[in-house]
Amino acid sequence: MFTAARAATVKLLALAGVAIIASAATAAEAQTLKTVRDRGTLACGVSQGLFGFSSRDDKGQWSGFDVDFCRALAAAIFNDPAKVEFVPLAANERFEALQTRRIDVLSRNSTWTLEREAGPGLLFAGITYHDGQGFMVARRPNVTSALELDGATVCVQSGTTTEANLRDFFVANAMNLEVRTFPTSAEALKAFETGQCDVLTSDQSALYAERLKLPRPADATILPDIISKEPLGPVVRQDDVAWFTIVKWVNFALVNAEELGISAKTVGEALASAKPDIRRFVGTEGGFGAQLGLANGWAVQAVRAVGNYAEIYERNVGVQSRLGIPRGLNQLWNMGGILYAPPLR
Repeated sequence: MFTAARAATVKLLALAGVAIIASAATAAEAQTLKTVRDRGTLACGVSQGLFGFSSRDDKGQWSGFDVDFCRALAAAIFNDPAKVEFVPLAANERFEALQTRRIDVLSRNSTWTLEREAGPGLLFAGITYHDGQGFMVARRPNVTSALELDGATVCVQSGTTTEANLRDFFVANAMNLEVRTFPTSAEALKAFETGQCDVLTSDQSALYAERLKLPRPADATILPDIISKEPLGPVVRQDDVAWFTIVKWVNFALVNAEELGISAKTVGEALASAKPDIRRFVGTEGGFGAQLGLANGWAVQAVRAVGNYAEIYERNVGVQSRLGIPRGLNQLWNMGGILYAPPLR
């Protein structure tokens, strides 16, 4: 007779089997951190050159918002922000580079969309920069809005969400356009510069960077219109949840550091603080580093290396930088923006 007690026993055995299988699968998947440590460097995919986000100077030194995120991740793992290999990638090869394991993480002004997660088997580890698509035109007093661009020739980089957004915007507003696509942002900018198109479209942050490359930046203006949501953030593969969690929480740590008032200059004060939330952040309470497979001081290591979110933003793209982009949506949630991170506890 199949009694209730026997049924309960069978159920418990089945659950135990599922737990064992799940545990084995997790152990098999969680290899990226070990691979990075064994190699001794983090392989981080970046753009081929976007000022303010990821660009290389004539001495081969990388700088920018996305570059600093890579360094923060390396600091969290190695306590050394220099242990990063930067891999410059074109837009049409960036996700394949992740899939084929050429890189461990992609930090390359990439928009988080459903298709990019559900299709290639990737995961976005949060949002580091809230952006939106805009338009740059030759400075002409009669063009003050994107709604005045009926019949325009527009240059756009192929392999991006930008091209689809462009067509949707013109169709939705019953306007005609001629689209000219280019494989790289440099080629699209050159076409705009030489008059092959009336308009250049991209993420608005990218337009600020591209305008600086023109012989006479003042001859071009960026229209105020934002026609899309472009949440930009780091990307990893779906096959390693433990690695995804590390990348995600390094992102969150940089935001939480700003909110807690922990900066690169005040790390010493934070380490001596008696406040529970700061003690958890710096690793003197909670033991969260061990749960991630990192040292307990992983978060403070990241901030010591590159600063908190505000320091990274202002240094690379903020109003005191060459780009001069106001924080806007990228201000903290309690300061008028929408930047928000779960608590480290």
